[in-house]
Amino acid sequence: MTVQGSENSSRRGRRSSTMGGMPLNDMPWWRWRSNVRSALHMLSDPVFQRDVWLAGVEGYGDVTDAVYRLVEDTWLDNWSAEKYIGTIFRDSQEAALVDTAVLRVLRLMHQVGPDAPVSAYLDHAGWPEAVRAARDAHVRMAVGDGEDPDAAPRSLEVLRIVTRAA
Repeated sequence: MTVQGSENSSRRGRRSSTMGGMPLNDMPWWRWRSNVRSALHMLSDPVFQRDVWLAGVEGYGDVTDAVYRLVEDTWLDNWSAEKYIGTIFRDSQEAALVDTAVLRVLRLMHQVGPDAPVSAYLDHAGWPEAVRAARDAHVRMAVGDGEDPDAAPRSLEVLRIVTRAA
């Protein structure tokens, strides 16, 4: 059964009854995984945050951009990553680690504000806990994909190229 989004929804189009009302689009699951991994990677790397985000290096976005990639297409701000086991996430442990990271990061975003400067996040007392949770999820996903979790995060342009491929 397919239903249409409400008139007030910012998400228009077809809805999937099997995904709790999440809109269908042309983005395959592996692209969603790439976006989640990219976000977690940036959120989990304090050296990257200092040398790139805090320094204002172009091409990597900022904390808000990373959070957007983490939750926007997946709706992980509305429901558990458990919903995606077998598609975006390999198993319940990976999903649980992602859920923990999402909750920690979103809590900080609500406390600090989405338009706050990067330094407000990095200086927040809860930031190290959010970084640790993102690191745990990032490492599990990277290792599961056969990649080095300690490689430097890719730029947003490289992410766009990777997610357009195949």
